[in-house]
Amino acid sequence: MRPHRKNYDLEALEEQIEALLDASERGAAVIVEGPRDRDALRRIGVPGPILMSSQRSCLELAEESARSYSEIVLMTDWDARGEEIAHKMEEFLRPTGVRVDVEIRKRLKILVRKEIKDVESLWIFLERARESQGLSDLGIRAVRRAT
Repeated sequence: MRPHRKNYDLEALEEQIEALLDASERGAAVIVEGPRDRDALRRIGVPGPILMSSQRSCLELAEESARSYSEIVLMTDWDARGEEIAHKMEEFLRPTGVRVDVEIRKRLKILVRKEIKDVESLWIFLERARESQGLSDLGIRAVRRAT
């Protein structure tokens, strides 16, 4: 899970994490698969609601989300199961008029595809990437405020 130093773009990764944090701060709910994914996003600094697909069917979660939120960010794992959940959730949510963000997930998948396959590994991957470049292990927002 150590980032490849030569091919790794920490700045691009942090830009996507920033986009996720911004969406959450605007009130978007983030949908993940399970509690470890939720915990990893909390460690990264996601402040808003994080909903877990493991607690109910995709249809039930989509209906509940559409009633409660105007924006949803899908952050399921980058494996086959995560792809399936993301596809179903997007399919169920789009007709409701809710803004569904799948782009952050897609960009993160491209950035980390050779290194990690799940959201729960994102925090430690980010921490190690920052350490490998001699940067603080503080959260992204804390580092940006200090500079």
